[in-house]
Amino acid sequence: MENPIEIPDTVPVMTLPETVLFPKAMLPLYIFEERYKQMVSDTLKGLRVFAVACLERAREETEHEPYYDTAVAGLIRACHENEDGSSNLVLQGLTRVRIKRVMFEDPYRMAKIEVLESSPAKEPSELVSLRNNLTGAIQLSRHLGSPIPDHVMEFLEKIEEPETFLDISAFTLCKNMDEKQQLLETLDTCERFRLFIDLMRIENDRLQLLSQLKGGLTDEDIELN
Repeated sequence: MENPIEIPDTVPVMTLPETVLFPKAMLPLYIFEERYKQMVSDTLKGLRVFAVACLERAREETEHEPYYDTAVAGLIRACHENEDGSSNLVLQGLTRVRIKRVMFEDPYRMAKIEVLESSPAKEPSELVSLRNNLTGAIQLSRHLGSPIPDHVMEFLEKIEEPETFLDISAFTLCKNMDEKQQLLETLDTCERFRLFIDLMRIENDRLQLLSQLKGGLTDEDIELN
């Protein structure tokens, strides 16, 4: 996807647990740590861009804030400073990036990055078909009991560009962080569609089995089954 906003080759990096940002997605953040308060203040004076990387849990005990190399650079769309010096901001994902190396950690992490480009489909009709398949999987998930609100479905239906639809769907609906990170790292758009469709089908099979095991009982009465 084309990105009209300039992405510098050196950006601040915020490492967050259980958080995988995607391009175009909106991420609300509460900034209260001193290092990140300084980072936001500095960023607002410049291009308003910083990257969000998910904490890599497998290395958490052996390394200070280990991160996945594939992250997303985002733009501060809105920021409100509170009386205590903390702030609430909304970061919009711009593009996938790879963190090449950390320049320094103090007062906050600064890193060299490179922009990662998605591989487009050879035929636009393939994306249309894959989008329809993913939409069907999402609708089935709702039918099987997945708590996907009406306003989320209405928002997704209004997204015209297939890759944006895919990334916003993954950001909103995928709850497993390892799977979410895998989707972020998959640069081939068609492959990413297929991966998410497969993940949705696995979840739908789980929901269907759960429904069969519950029979006609509600969640409150499940212990009676």
